[in-house]
Amino acid sequence: MNGHEEAVARHYGRSDLLVRIRAGLSALGHDPDRLSPDDLKPVDEFHIGGAEATADLVGQLEIDVNTDLLDIGCGIGGTARLVAARHGCRVTGIDLTPEYVDCARALSAAAGLGQTVSFEEASATELPFADHSFDVATLIHVGMNVSDKAALMREARRVLRNGGTFAVYEVMRTGPGELDYPVPWAVTPETSFVDTPEGYVKAAGGAGLTVASRRERRDFALDYFDRMKADMQGRSGPPPIGLHLLMGESAPVKIGNMIANIEAGRIAPVELVLSKPR
Repeated sequence: MNGHEEAVARHYGRSDLLVRIRAGLSALGHDPDRLSPDDLKPVDEFHIGGAEATADLVGQLEIDVNTDLLDIGCGIGGTARLVAARHGCRVTGIDLTPEYVDCARALSAAAGLGQTVSFEEASATELPFADHSFDVATLIHVGMNVSDKAALMREARRVLRNGGTFAVYEVMRTGPGELDYPVPWAVTPETSFVDTPEGYVKAAGGAGLTVASRRERRDFALDYFDRMKADMQGRSGPPPIGLHLLMGESAPVKIGNMIANIEAGRIAPVELVLSKPR
């Protein structure tokens, strides 16, 4: 792990994360040792749109029980659990942050998915897998912390089998103007590497991947945040579990700045479905 990646891992890492998630689950009346994937929805989809956005993305892909899927930047394993539970496929997740990998393993075991999902601590630009290991790879709100998009795309292509698919759902630069910080992925610009859709497409093309589809999701994001605000009205404080456990006490400021940046047209979530030639 290089210095930049160590800084990113420190940004996300929280030593008491699993303890706090388990306490929150208990407060909601769940047995933290016997969970369903739905019990974890409020906390384990750390991206705009949550599980709804994940389902929208993977719903465009061909996934069945024989699929080997790699989730690059898996966080605490939400996407891996959702896909494995719905499709019965094998999912491997990698992440820079040790605490996230530990949480992903523990929560997946508690949800009865320990045999179908696995997690490793690794870098998106140096994947610890052999060539042609996976049918599908996903990248969900990770690229904002990856400075070398070309290496990211080369590694994704390398580990995909011929005819494989790389599904990307990222916050991308869509207009001019300085970003307001802090945001969920960075406190300062030093660890923020938001790129344009064209930058992602160029990096993908340089790696030998072609664009099968592209969709900007700004309107979806703004609608999602409106629904989130409506759900929070009348609450005296945060719920027992939620994304505030991942972002810390500055969560309201980070989310507020992200919304402001999207409303100003500076950034928006964008989907890219990329293909590796057969």
